[in-house]
Amino acid sequence: MEIWQIVGVLMMSVTGSGLAQETGTIKLPPPETTGGMPLMQALQARHSTREFGSKPLPPQVLSNLLWAACGVNRPDTGQRTAPSAHDWREIDVYVTTADGAYRYDPPTHVLIKVAAGDLRPLAGVQDFVAAVPLNLVYVANFDRMSGASAEDKAFYSATDAGFIAQNVYLYGASAGLAVVVRGLIDRDALGAALGLGPHQRIILAQSVGYPAGSAK
Repeated sequence: MEIWQIVGVLMMSVTGSGLAQETGTIKLPPPETTGGMPLMQALQARHSTREFGSKPLPPQVLSNLLWAACGVNRPDTGQRTAPSAHDWREIDVYVTTADGAYRYDPPTHVLIKVAAGDLRPLAGVQDFVAAVPLNLVYVANFDRMSGASAEDKAFYSATDAGFIAQNVYLYGASAGLAVVVRGLIDRDALGAALGLGPHQRIILAQSVGYPAGSAK
């Protein structure tokens, strides 16, 4: 199933792939948390690329990717695959595809629609960004960072976004995906399109797809 077909297919309450949608919420399939490439091999394979194929990511790959990024790996505490200063969990992962923009909710492992339409052209200034199947946008919610100074909010949110970006890189290396993290973004334009408030700031974006010329 193509990722941009998810919304159309999910107009039914349940699909054969196990995905379901309720009022703009897409339920992802459970992540596959076993297998994959050994860590040292993934580190050896990790690299940035700016050349992507056009094939979107299947739902299972998207599910695995988002769980690897910052999914819940300790259900008893709600703690996640990426560390967070003071356990603030201030970074939200937004997903932009050809059919809309979504916010990933780690506790429920669902995508919550925040905007209709294709916002990918706003997710970066490089030419490939508008056509890559998936752009992840890392947004800091400073309201969650209780007791932090403005300087600490900027520092720790950037650090925490970096942890998530590296998780995505390592999952991408393991799954044979093309990945690049980016900082050149029109934050005002993208923030307005995503409906962000004054307490939220876009830190980084990261493009993900299959490598150009891939048979997948």
